[in-house]
Amino acid sequence: MRLIEHIHGGYVFRRRVRVLSTQLADLIPQGARVLDVGCGDGLLSHLIMKRLPDIELRGIDVLVRDQTHIPVDWFDGRVIPYGDGAFDVVMLVDVLHHAENPMSLLDEAVRVARKTILIKDHTCDGLLASLRLRFMDWVGNARHGVALPNNYWSRREWLEAFGMLNLTIGVWIKDLRLYPRPANWIFDRSLHFVARLELTEGNDK
Repeated sequence: MRLIEHIHGGYVFRRRVRVLSTQLADLIPQGARVLDVGCGDGLLSHLIMKRLPDIELRGIDVLVRDQTHIPVDWFDGRVIPYGDGAFDVVMLVDVLHHAENPMSLLDEAVRVARKTILIKDHTCDGLLASLRLRFMDWVGNARHGVALPNNYWSRREWLEAFGMLNLTIGVWIKDLRLYPRPANWIFDRSLHFVARLELTEGNDK
């Protein structure tokens, strides 16, 4: 376990954060007010702000760490402690599959967003997808005390959830290249996506 943690923390995690910060920054408009839900230590958001120095970004998490890269407020994992439309963009990076009720938390994100939802998460489709996702979550999160309910959705389930909340897909990226070869053959292809979702008429504010 220690060897796996060393490899993950020393190489895989840094690569993942670097790649995601670039992809997500490209989807955030200049001058936006952004909320990072489930931000962890805030390193990802910190790197995004280095690319977009004119945005305002803060985070919330159920486990607030002693040292963080951005301001982080505690929340209970269910109710986001801000008013309706408080942020231009709400970002959920590998968060919803950890939630007790992913649909409810996504609905909360829609409530506090004014324009856009950014999601990085998983699609549970294909051979042994659930097993691979469970292993990745265990390696990356178990030692931090993060809940692992394994609420992985298929692409069809994601699309159904977006439709129920009147969210329109503006961007869907599935080839994220988070892992180096040969790990990408097992843990990358078809398992990850980044989506930019736009609020449409019918979203209650």
